[in-house]
Amino acid sequence: MKRFDEILHNGYSQSFEVTKVLFHEKTEHQDLVIFDTPIYGRVMALDNIVQVTTRDEYVYHEMLTHVPVLAKGDVTDVLIIGGGDGGILREALRHKSIERATMVELDRSVVDLSLEYLPEISNGAFDDPRTDLVIADGVKFVAETDKRFDVIIVDSTDPIGPGEVLFTESFYADCHRCLKDGGVLVTQNGVPFYQGDEVTNTYQRMGKSFVDNGFYTAVVPTYVGGMMALGWGTDDGEMRNVDVETLNQRFQAASLTTRYYTPEVHKAAFALPQFIIDLCI
Repeated sequence: MKRFDEILHNGYSQSFEVTKVLFHEKTEHQDLVIFDTPIYGRVMALDNIVQVTTRDEYVYHEMLTHVPVLAKGDVTDVLIIGGGDGGILREALRHKSIERATMVELDRSVVDLSLEYLPEISNGAFDDPRTDLVIADGVKFVAETDKRFDVIIVDSTDPIGPGEVLFTESFYADCHRCLKDGGVLVTQNGVPFYQGDEVTNTYQRMGKSFVDNGFYTAVVPTYVGGMMALGWGTDDGEMRNVDVETLNQRFQAASLTTRYYTPEVHKAAFALPQFIIDLCI
């Protein structure tokens, strides 16, 4: 393999120069390939769709984690659905207030191969005593568990194949049931420029369960098409409006060092361009 062509969007693709293929095999659930590139470092793709690169993973993982945790404040229990590479787990456990991080991953192979080929992404998070790794179907887990969480983070693939069930009305309803009072759900929601239907569908489906739902954004170079939408659902309508001073206080108290996230970026991320607002119908 000299090049890897990702064809996620109709009529458009991106191509990566491949310097070395490290692993390529069809697991129980999906086709998984890990390869090296001169620009993005090491890359993992599932079913021919890029999931993570070592060059820019910090943008996605910081924004999907620190925004809900610092907006909520006093977070002790986090549930991560998906996220087999361990990046979300890594960022969550940087918050000393978190006593338990439950991670539910469908495909054990993603965890094992990430530990072998992409260890810097999890950076020891799987060995943290606060980690509870569950290899199971995330949909079934939230439907059946009696545990409750301050924050639920859905680090899923796109709504194609195994990830499709994580974008349903029933799944969002079950996530709502699993949250403590005043808890928040955040989700991966694609690139609105290309995946507008995904934004609209999530807005409508999540709105059936949450008093306040919508999106905030981050720019991840790998996920081409401009801003990436991150879904937001909570019954606390003021949580998205936490002022920068309070966010700064929580950020400093957590002693975080970040490469993308800042309290100012956090606040600004909820200011959506009109074309995304127009999709929220």
